[in-house]
Amino acid sequence: METIRERTKRFALSIIKFSNGLPKSTSSFVIAKQIIRAATSVGANYRSALRARSKAEFIAKLGIVEEEADESIYWLELLLESNISNSERTKALISEGNELLSIIVSSLKNGQIKSSLALLRTSYFSLCTSPFALLPSPFVLRPLPLVPGP
Repeated sequence: METIRERTKRFALSIIKFSNGLPKSTSSFVIAKQIIRAATSVGANYRSALRARSKAEFIAKLGIVEEEADESIYWLELLLESNISNSERTKALISEGNELLSIIVSSLKNGQIKSSLALLRTSYFSLCTSPFALLPSPFVLRPLPLVPGP
């Protein structure tokens, strides 16, 4: 089974080859430059995310991957809708970009949910072991009244 790392690299290579076959015009040159930058960034930033030093860094880098994948799709859609390239290849690349984007968004949601749960557990534990109680709102910390001793 192909990994996401391999798939993002294949996507970038496909975009490079596809861009080289675009018609020679000012508009296709500008779009080709943008789409190559965005598509190659998807794989590069995904690899960088895999080397993240913390969960927060991993999520932040995956956010960049999400943005670049979405931008790649945008440029492909412009090529299609402007009739610069209305080939089946363009549609296939849009489809692959959308699949990658869905995978990344799903990973981000799972990562953020897990991070949020860990944060909630840590916060709850801190509340249980501190001299503060949540009254009346869960966002307002008030000290517990001191009870006089015997």
